[in-house]
Amino acid sequence: MVKLDIISDPICPWCFIGKSQLDRALEQRPDHPFTIEWHPFQLNPDMPPEGMDRRAYLEAKFGGKDGAYTAYQPIVEHAKKVGVNIEFDKIQRTPNTMDAHRLIHWAGIEGRQTFVVSALFKAYFQEGRDIGNHEVLADIADSSDLDASVVMRLLATDEDKSGIAEKDQGFRKMGIQSVPTFVVGGQHAVPGAQPSELWLKVLDEIIAGEPDT
Repeated sequence: MVKLDIISDPICPWCFIGKSQLDRALEQRPDHPFTIEWHPFQLNPDMPPEGMDRRAYLEAKFGGKDGAYTAYQPIVEHAKKVGVNIEFDKIQRTPNTMDAHRLIHWAGIEGRQTFVVSALFKAYFQEGRDIGNHEVLADIADSSDLDASVVMRLLATDEDKSGIAEKDQGFRKMGIQSVPTFVVGGQHAVPGAQPSELWLKVLDEIIAGEPDT
């Protein structure tokens, strides 16, 4: 097996697009060698814990309504081009993603990490749900076969917050400045939302190089 580390944030549209294209490649190679682990990177580490109105956030970040439109239009066009459905109009709030990253971490302990990541992307980008809200996160946990009551109790504490922050900072110190970033076999960094064709090529090269068993 080959480790595929994915550094991402569940409110990053390019991360959602990148995962969707990776998923398509993996579906075409059902016996793929990847063992996938998700890692935290907060696009907005200084976001207030309660999050903020998305329109206000975008206009503040990109210098007004026109700047926000200019920044997001390429994402909208690319998502349509590759057939990824993103409902930006449904998103009302931009959350702080610390708690979402904690949920991803806990899901990893239970072997349900990718299920939770998928559910977070769907909740945020297609349903417009606030994935900083504890009840929403507990509902996502429940839909991913995790114990929602345990998750709610953990979310009410500071459990694993420092560890998530340390991992985030560690990736920045390594030089990672944007997500998604994929690391294949602990050696080869693949930045950005890569097309399915690239992943198929990578998978086929790995499979061709594996010794017969």
